[in-house]
Amino acid sequence: MGKQGFSAVALPLLVLGWFTVSVTAGDSALSAPVNVTIRELEANTAIVTWEILEGDPVIGFAITQQKKDVRMLRYIQEVNTTTRSCALWDLEEDTEYIVHVQSISMGGSSPPSDPVSFRTPRESEKLASTGPGVILLFCRQYDIIKDNEPNNNKDKAKTSSECSTPEHPQGGLLRSNV
Repeated sequence: MGKQGFSAVALPLLVLGWFTVSVTAGDSALSAPVNVTIRELEANTAIVTWEILEGDPVIGFAITQQKKDVRMLRYIQEVNTTTRSCALWDLEEDTEYIVHVQSISMGGSSPPSDPVSFRTPRESEKLASTGPGVILLFCRQYDIIKDNEPNNNKDKAKTSSECSTPEHPQGGLLRSNV
C-alpha cells in the first residue's frame, strides 16, 4: 500500500517535472536579435536598432553598452515593449563603443547579439558640416548691411551676394579652382 501511494504521487511529479523541463528548454531556444545597427550617430548620442526572428515570445530587450577597452558597462533593460530601438545617451565624443542586444522572454534572456562597434564623432566634425550654412547666413546678413548703408544707390541693379563675400563680390565663394 505504501508503494501505491508513492507511485500515485510520483507520476504527477514526473509529469510536472517533464513539463517544466520542456518549457525551460523551449525558452532557452530564444534567438539573439539580428541586424543590430547604429543609426543617427552623433558626438553624444546614438540610436541602436535590431530585428527579432518571427515567433520568438519576446516581451522586452536588454542592451549592454561598453567603451572599448574599459570594463565598466551600461545595462539598459526594457520589458513589456515591442520596440526595436533604444537611444544611447551621455556618450563621449571620439570614443569607441561596443553594443550587444538580448531578447527577454518570460523564461529568461536570449544569448547576446553579435557585437556592434562604433565610434562617436568629434563635436568639431559635426560643426564643420554646418560651415556652408554659416557662410550663407553671413552673406545674407552682408546684403542687409549693404542695403542699409547711407550711400547705397537703391536704383542701381544689385547683384545678389548669396554666393559672394566682401573679398569676392562677384560670387567667387562657390566657384572651384580645381
